[in-house]
Amino acid sequence: MSFSHLAALLDPAGRYVVAFSGGLDSTVLLHQLVCWQQQHSQLSVRALHVHHGLSPHADRWAAHCRQQCQRWHIACDVLPVTVDARAGGVEASARRERYQALFARLQPDEQLLTAQHLDDQCETLLLALKRGSGPAGLAAMPPRRTVQGHEHLRPLLSLSREQLEQWAAEHQLSWIEDESNDDSRYDRNFLRQQIMPLLHQRWPHFSAASARSAALCAEQEQLLDELLQQELSQLLTPQGALHFPPLQSMSEARRNALLRRWIAGQGGAMPSRAALQRISTEVIASRSDAQPALQLGNFTLRRYRNALYWLPPQPSLRDQACCWPQLTQPLVLPGGVGQLLADFSRAELRLPAADETAHVRFQARGYYHLLGRAGGREMKKLWQELAIPPWQRERIPLIYYNHTLICAPGLFVTHEGAACSDRGWQAIWHQPDREKVS
Repeated sequence: MSFSHLAALLDPAGRYVVAFSGGLDSTVLLHQLVCWQQQHSQLSVRALHVHHGLSPHADRWAAHCRQQCQRWHIACDVLPVTVDARAGGVEASARRERYQALFARLQPDEQLLTAQHLDDQCETLLLALKRGSGPAGLAAMPPRRTVQGHEHLRPLLSLSREQLEQWAAEHQLSWIEDESNDDSRYDRNFLRQQIMPLLHQRWPHFSAASARSAALCAEQEQLLDELLQQELSQLLTPQGALHFPPLQSMSEARRNALLRRWIAGQGGAMPSRAALQRISTEVIASRSDAQPALQLGNFTLRRYRNALYWLPPQPSLRDQACCWPQLTQPLVLPGGVGQLLADFSRAELRLPAADETAHVRFQARGYYHLLGRAGGREMKKLWQELAIPPWQRERIPLIYYNHTLICAPGLFVTHEGAACSDRGWQAIWHQPDREKVS
């Protein structure tokens, strides 16, 4: 076997990380890279082994992977993860935790390699058929994709399991066998053990033909991406929300195609046809004064002022409070919403009096007089005037002096908090990108 499948996808001077389970597939992939590295000395390869803790043999598998990598002079790190079967089942949860752990350990210039092969691609397509997937699902696994700024590559997709077995036998490789692969209660194992042998007995080239069908579906999806990209970009707000009124006059097919691409761009899984129908009827078509929230996996789809928002889990901070005794020191905020800094070069806020201490809270009630506005306003009305969606309001830091509201950084200053001389300061809120308030 030549290394043409590697050369077609990999840079001989690239930096690659192999997801190394210790099974046949990843063992062959890592060994091929070790051999290819002998021809390309600039190639950088290391391995990551995910320890799921699901098997009583998991510790032994991790030790095997370390020992194998030592023999091949490859660095190997073991990543322990916790699999919660309640989150979509064991298979889905293990996959999600595995990829999350792998991508979190990549360096900025590294790319992830996984060892899915031709038969895996066929199984993936059959599972997509079982789910009633459309062209995007039937495209199965792409040889290349980008996740969190890293390339994820699958160099073995053109090779069958039989070819991998031949390589392993020729080079006398050893690998581990996961006993869970024999459990036909899992859909993929059922296909592998009971369906695929019959298909290959009847049609020996079934996997290759399935891969061609998947590639054709992928081409169609890529074409749709290109045709719809400009239209989708015109519907996006600066915060990535989707301005939906134009969707209401479109055909269902076009509307669903745009929704799918928007959700994919937000990092969501491909929605089912039923989920898209619920988005249209329960969210887009809801009353203008409604606040619908549709749970889709770990995310929530919400509507606010003619825009759809795709939100990760966001716990409310309304009951949180923290003291800021030294304004000269940054204050790290709870809930991952960033930090506050005091800038004394601009006198926007008055300094606290001797009997006052700065505090940060995440809720306010009552009427407030804002600098630059006549009369008082109820807090709920202020948020509406500022176009702050309801779910963001309890994650915005509000600065108090004792029990007096002073400001919401970058949004408003109260009359009680305004500086009346050139002695004062400005509150700067550094927010993570995902938390930025419009």
